[in-house]
Amino acid sequence: MSTYISSKRQDAVALVTIDNPPMNALSSSLLEELETEIDALDTDADVRAIVLRGAGERAFVAGADIKEFPALRESATEGGSARGIQRLGRRMDAAATPFVAAIRGFCLGGGLELAMCCDIRVCADDARLGQPEIKLGLIPGGGGTQRLPRLVGHGRAMFLNLTGEFVDAETAYAWRLVEKVVPVAELDEAAVGIASGIAAQSPHAVAVLRELARTTRDLPLDEGLRREADGFVRCLRSEDGAEGIAAFIEKRAPVFSGR
Repeated sequence: MSTYISSKRQDAVALVTIDNPPMNALSSSLLEELETEIDALDTDADVRAIVLRGAGERAFVAGADIKEFPALRESATEGGSARGIQRLGRRMDAAATPFVAAIRGFCLGGGLELAMCCDIRVCADDARLGQPEIKLGLIPGGGGTQRLPRLVGHGRAMFLNLTGEFVDAETAYAWRLVEKVVPVAELDEAAVGIASGIAAQSPHAVAVLRELARTTRDLPLDEGLRREADGFVRCLRSEDGAEGIAAFIEKRAPVFSGR
């Protein structure tokens, strides 16, 4: 039985809740459970999108579990929760299934790093986001120095990482750190609505899109376009591609298989 993670299904969407009171801190054991859950959901053909959210009203995830840090000093080469978040991020990057983060309250440090591993971030208007590790004499270790500038640009990433200051939801949206801001009461509905819209699409095409986003981001344009063209042909030749085209011509809703 999971200690920290619970999942429920809403049609083809899996809602995964992180529950570690009071602020859903990412302990090493929690990260292991979350990775195991994502492994299971990503191989479940009935799951076509995953929503990550935090339990309670105070936080999505307020960061790594700082109580573990003294012990990590004795095994610093292992990287502790920092490497755990990086490993989880790599697993999420490699997944065929897309992720939507539903963020309310505090989303800090490792919590923001986890949210940045998702494809889309929906934010409640009470959210506060930041990378406060510098205030502990540390730096982000779960992707904050790498994923953050890719989303918001070098200057804004350095501002967050060097000052440790938090930004509110509207600033996060203006900086392109999140894709949508909604009232708190509408957060779950908005996140699930986006995930459901993605889940209705071809799982094969979604997986190809995620692969291209991961593997071509830092490539020269010509090489990226070549891989895009290859991905288009793969989709065109897939069963889902044939079904989508046939459904359009026949003026009906497509029934995608993921093949």
